[in-house]
Amino acid sequence: MIDIEGHINATHREVVRDDERVTVVMKRTYDAEVADVWDALTDPDRMKRWFMPISGDLRPGGTFQLEGNAGGRILECEPPERYKVTFGDVSSIVEVRLSPAGDERTDFVLEHSVPLAMAQSGAGAFTVGPGWDGALLGLGLFLSGEVQPGDDPVEAAGSDEALRYSKASVQAWEKAVAASGTATAEEIAQGKAMAEQFFAPGVT
Repeated sequence: MIDIEGHINATHREVVRDDERVTVVMKRTYDAEVADVWDALTDPDRMKRWFMPISGDLRPGGTFQLEGNAGGRILECEPPERYKVTFGDVSSIVEVRLSPAGDERTDFVLEHSVPLAMAQSGAGAFTVGPGWDGALLGLGLFLSGEVQPGDDPVEAAGSDEALRYSKASVQAWEKAVAASGTATAEEIAQGKAMAEQFFAPGVT
């Protein structure tokens, strides 16, 4: 069983808005060495076990495609500490950073930034935040050995348990957006309703 509350609380969520962009920031510490986390994030054979299959020219300047999901271009890559890619659109930028957090622990930071015109407000975080929460959960389960060979992460993401996790994720993002002061109460309510329908359909 997934420790829903434990995994939700293990992630720090933040929304930042300036005159041009809205950025979702997520931070979590994993009980694994930096090299192991980096390998899980970048090796196609390992990625498909906790995330989804990836194909493409996986080097700086190359492109990638996630099966059934977004693709993009690899802008920068500094193993085993950092990479930056476009994600779905050339103006949608994802950066991941890793750093040691003591013996066999790694601090993980993900930032997903889009133009303000695309996000409209900080409530735009609802369109990507819960999805990334699912990815961070999958990575955590994989690194801890809870994902077994042959498990299908896409199938797991549709389980009742995973949908309840997504519902809790949307609620966590509601708090993060409200705390950021980057969206009105109406924008937050609309964003939350949309996210619950998309990420946690049928969960009461």
